Amino acid sequence: MATGEKPVVATYRSRMDKAVAALKEEFGSLRTGRASSSLLDQIMVDAYGSSVPLNQVGSVSVPEPRSISVSVWDKGVVVSVEKAIRSAGLGLNPVVEGTNLRIPIPPLTEERRKDLAKIAGKYAEQQKIAVRNVRRDAMDDIKKAQKDTVITEDEQKKLETEIQKATDEHVARIDEALKIKEQEIMQV
Repeated sequence: MATGEKPVVATYRSRMDKAVAALKEEFGSLRTGRASSSLLDQIMVDAYGSSVPLNQVGSVSVPEPRSISVSVWDKGVVVSVEKAIRSAGLGLNPVVEGTNLRIPIPPLTEERRKDLAKIAGKYAEQQKIAVRNVRRDAMDDIKKAQKDTVITEDEQKKLETEIQKATDEHVARIDEALKIKEQEIMQV
């Protein structure tokens, strides 16, 4: 925020919205019992001398509920793609068929479900911290604006209340998303 400006709650709210959106994207890469192309979104492949996202070296599709198919565009990258998927920590073992990789999705064990639920909890906690950091930035900006006499004390209290309300709403949205994801993971 530039000096001498009045803090705007909407800008902090949009930053908090981005934290919730980032959480939902991270949740997409967590395995549940069924196949999803977003499961491979976080995988980086060593190709052409650098690390690139999997979707830049091939197309990902879900032909059936228990398998994912990756069609690699360059035959020279197939081995790198297979290696990246195996080492991603998702418990997936791709089957190479020419330039295509078929990835069967095995059913999750109870232990693996609990591990995934813990990982989901860690993702949620990281985003709650991000939301709280936005709140801290907002509170600092509000105090500075009041100190510089850009806003009155009453406006300061009102803005602080609005920021706290926005923080509480976003933390509740994160908790709700976590609850839904945990139910999805634990569902057999």
